[in-house]
Amino acid sequence: MSSNPLKKIALVHDWLLGLGGAERTLKVLHEMFPQAPIYTFFYNKKFTDKFLPNAQIRPSFIQKICKLKTINYKLFLPLLPIAAESFDLSHFNLVISSSIAFSKGLILKPKTKHICYCYSPTRFLWDWHQEYLLGNGVSKLNKGWGVKILQHFLRIWDRQSANRVDQFVAISKTVQQRIKKYYGRDSIVIYPPVTRIESSVLPRDIDFPSEKINSLSAMDFVRSEEIILRPNHAIHSRQCPLEYTASKSDLIPNYYLIVSRLFPHKNIDIAIRAFNKLELPLIIIGAGPEYGKLKKIIENKNMIKLLGEVPDTELGNYYADTKAFIMPQEEDFGMTPLEAMAFGKPVLALRKGGALEYVLEGINGEFFDDPHPAILADGVRRLNENYKNYSPLVIKKTAERFSRSRFEEEIKNIISK
Repeated sequence: MSSNPLKKIALVHDWLLGLGGAERTLKVLHEMFPQAPIYTFFYNKKFTDKFLPNAQIRPSFIQKICKLKTINYKLFLPLLPIAAESFDLSHFNLVISSSIAFSKGLILKPKTKHICYCYSPTRFLWDWHQEYLLGNGVSKLNKGWGVKILQHFLRIWDRQSANRVDQFVAISKTVQQRIKKYYGRDSIVIYPPVTRIESSVLPRDIDFPSEKINSLSAMDFVRSEEIILRPNHAIHSRQCPLEYTASKSDLIPNYYLIVSRLFPHKNIDIAIRAFNKLELPLIIIGAGPEYGKLKKIIENKNMIKLLGEVPDTELGNYYADTKAFIMPQEEDFGMTPLEAMAFGKPVLALRKGGALEYVLEGINGEFFDDPHPAILADGVRRLNENYKNYSPLVIKKTAERFSRSRFEEEIKNIISK
């Protein structure tokens, strides 16, 4: 699709350092409007050359003063609102901000329409602000007043800058509710496209013994040291290096699967502790700074494997051969469960966030209510008990609702209004 010749369009994204769901959605927007430059606060050229090879990347002044490979860019938080306001977008008549945090705070000419595709109101300023403090080692009592004061003033700016947006578009009903609560703005929901996996392969029939699952009780999981607060980090400075990538031929059949970046708020540790007790095979695909910590808590490295990153071209094989997909964290939307559903695989998800909008208990998956190993393990037991009742064809229908063509059509409709 080419851009409307009557509209000169720009795209804005907070930062381009690594690949996540927001960046995949940005790529679709870029392919819809290939002539539109992408403005960003800072970027990793190696990443953009590979992922957005033909894009015009226009960074802010911050790019010139930081070395992104060596510095924690959270130090630049006070400058991000200034960077957003510094972009000269006066010659565009349509700007689409793909907003993780501050990129919605643009100052535009009256003639310029601003559509904000919002992944969430800035979480480390709003619903995760206390977890952000704790996750960065700030005591509740007498430390970190500088960070708290900074959060306060950033929160004021964030709230006021939301008024500059002409049309908010939320990625889910969960995010739509947050936009209303924190910004006082109405929005429409356009679900992001699930583009990484396109599968016409139906899953194989899998028989799985339930004796081990049914024989465990909650007391098998109760350890005081496991019941801890897991801080949610809103922005991250690096990906950890990969230590190894296992061959698929080495994997135990009928495994459960997690595909996720390895950060504290993803609750991967909870899943590992649950599967340690269940003694069931679990494959974890993804990279991140928690890699080393997670590797240490695996009790049986033959049953639970951290594979690191897997190319998109190979990922479909893992989805096709898995028994079920596990999502232990709250997500604003959550693309990877839908990727698994594209292969007819049921999903076990935490009963929070975007998963509430597509996981249907007993039909395409199950929920567990709290991020604790015993409760997740009970969800695995229920999923296994109901496994014969899941229809791969019905599950695949869920994923089809989130196609790229549907996303593009809905974006075009909102632009034309």
